[in-house]
Amino acid sequence: MELHQLRYFCAIAETGSFSRAAQQSHVSQPSLSQQILKLENELGARLFDRLGRTVRLTELGSAFLPRARAVLRDVEAARSDVVERKSSVSGPLCVGVIPTIGPYFLPPVLASFSRKYQQARVTIVEEITPLLLERLRAGTMEVAIVALPLRVRNHEFKSFPLTTEKLYAVLPKRHRLARQRVVSLGELRDNPFLLLRDGHCFREAAVAACNRARLNPNVVFESGQFSSILSMVAAGLGISIVPAMAIERRGDCRFIPIQDERAMRTIGVVTLNGRSLPRVCEAFLAHVARDRNTT
Repeated sequence: MELHQLRYFCAIAETGSFSRAAQQSHVSQPSLSQQILKLENELGARLFDRLGRTVRLTELGSAFLPRARAVLRDVEAARSDVVERKSSVSGPLCVGVIPTIGPYFLPPVLASFSRKYQQARVTIVEEITPLLLERLRAGTMEVAIVALPLRVRNHEFKSFPLTTEKLYAVLPKRHRLARQRVVSLGELRDNPFLLLRDGHCFREAAVAACNRARLNPNVVFESGQFSSILSMVAAGLGISIVPAMAIERRGDCRFIPIQDERAMRTIGVVTLNGRSLPRVCEAFLAHVARDRNTT
């Protein structure tokens, strides 16, 4: 039994004519008649009495008509529901973000997204990159905002960059180099370093910058938050490296660009390759991309 057969059947019942039904259905009359015969053969019952030019429902046809109409209504309702869901931006969305990006990048993005799409229900998970990737694999998260490139060997994830930012050395305000416009990490080799702990991808970026300067940093303090590190720097306990977005307006620290063209990090969005993303996620990705392009 095919949907178009049910549509032809209902059209004949409504118009009382094979020819008018064919015209209404935009199909030739022989084709329509053939489909009705196939339907009757499948049901094992006549649905219409053909009385010359007059067509009347049989008793079984009359009983079948409300059922056929109900099926067509359900199909149309299902189609309309899919179309509406495709065009609407609503429902839950889980966004992951690493701690060195979340407090600085997400608040304005989420605020503007929530104002624009008030039916979206966004939840945030702040974790290190490996744990966010596990959530993407498990399907409990749609998108993650992390530092790129990913340290994975296959093509299970899709990613695109949003922005790049410079790395800065953070010195106490009374440090002998605090007034310089730029600083080489080689000039800081005798200083104790305060860095993010292992597991944070920015730790890798900071250590890589030190390696390029042939510097083995003497790490005396590790934390999971830039705020803790900056407080330690302000107290004169050492120096650190932070991305541009972590720069704060404070009088007890100096943020100085690092004299290294490769001392940068790229921030991007990651999704699971091959996964069909809900409309709300697609809207979020487009919104984030537009937001970064206008800032």
